[in-house]
Amino acid sequence: MDVFQKCFDYTTADDVRKIGMYPYFRPISSAQDTEVIIKGKKYLMLGSNSYLGLTNDPRVKEAAIKATEKYGTGCAGSRFLNGTLDIHEELEAKLAVFTKKEAALLFSTGFMVNQGVISYICGKDDVVVIDSLDHASIIEGTRLTFARTFRFKHNDIEDLEIKLKNAGEAGKLIVVDGIFSMEGDITKLPEIVELTKKYQARLMVDDAHALGVIGENGRGTANHFKMDDDVDLIMGTFSKSFASLGGFVSGPAKVIDYLKHNSRTLIFHASPTPAAVGAALKSLQIMQTEPERIEKLWHNTHKMLKGFKDLGYNTGIAETPIIPLVIGDDMICFKMWKALSEAGIFVNPVIHPAVPHGRALIRTSYMATHTDEQLDYVLEIFKKLGKKLKVI
Repeated sequence: MDVFQKCFDYTTADDVRKIGMYPYFRPISSAQDTEVIIKGKKYLMLGSNSYLGLTNDPRVKEAAIKATEKYGTGCAGSRFLNGTLDIHEELEAKLAVFTKKEAALLFSTGFMVNQGVISYICGKDDVVVIDSLDHASIIEGTRLTFARTFRFKHNDIEDLEIKLKNAGEAGKLIVVDGIFSMEGDITKLPEIVELTKKYQARLMVDDAHALGVIGENGRGTANHFKMDDDVDLIMGTFSKSFASLGGFVSGPAKVIDYLKHNSRTLIFHASPTPAAVGAALKSLQIMQTEPERIEKLWHNTHKMLKGFKDLGYNTGIAETPIIPLVIGDDMICFKMWKALSEAGIFVNPVIHPAVPHGRALIRTSYMATHTDEQLDYVLEIFKKLGKKLKVI
């Protein structure tokens, strides 16, 4: 049997391309902003995770340029050997203060943080307990560890307690998203913290979609609930509110030092580039000094949640700038995506296996830099197309 046979037999993408409904890998030829250019056509961007709208901010771009001019285009090695720059350590120190932890550690991507932390914190005698709707990077992290993995029903505290009871006397790490990337809801942190104390478990929160969005100056989920001291590890990524690329974990200094010397996704991977670190540093500064950005982000969020609900759309359990519109049928979802695209609106269609069968959705997300005029236009188009396709 040819190991490539599965590739030759794969036809799903081609089948969708043939009917003109392929929505992925669309080449954008402009900055990631509220408007983008694809094949010469302007689109209103509702599919970006740049919640604070900093990816095209002149100050962030200038910081990336200056870092490149000083340090070059790359580090030519791993953090462990020759690839640690002073700006890596500067960003780590500032992130530790920002998240109110003793120390922080940079990785080259957020995906690698979850892989490298979970797989080396948890050993064969331990248990990892994760939310059933946790991000794929968390799931991949559990696959790399020798620990047993239990999944609890999404945001179901009773089911979480059952899983913790079943873990017995094993060491336990609970890992949850702060804001869930498809549903747009927030984890039930107070109830989870109560269970960590009851069952002597440790808690890690993936704040990829929460930093820059909730908490004081965007400090994330723990700060949002005023429970900074009750979360052991905070994971973050730079590819969203930080307008860059990379990731970090913050927590107790001894835990961070252990990861520095044991996590393979850190030790055996090239360092974050100077440009990425420079951009993240500037974004962090702006995040803390311009709270009006987060205020505008939430103005836009409340406007769109109310607008979609008033139109009759099912927004599920969304309560953040991530607002899914549940369509149901996969093909109707693709038709909706195509009609929106033709109207100049960029959104992301999400179907099984990313969501359960029969729950296909249009994922929309909002930025602080969207204007009321842009959002009013969006609602008008969704009203027109929703009626035409009979989804409202």
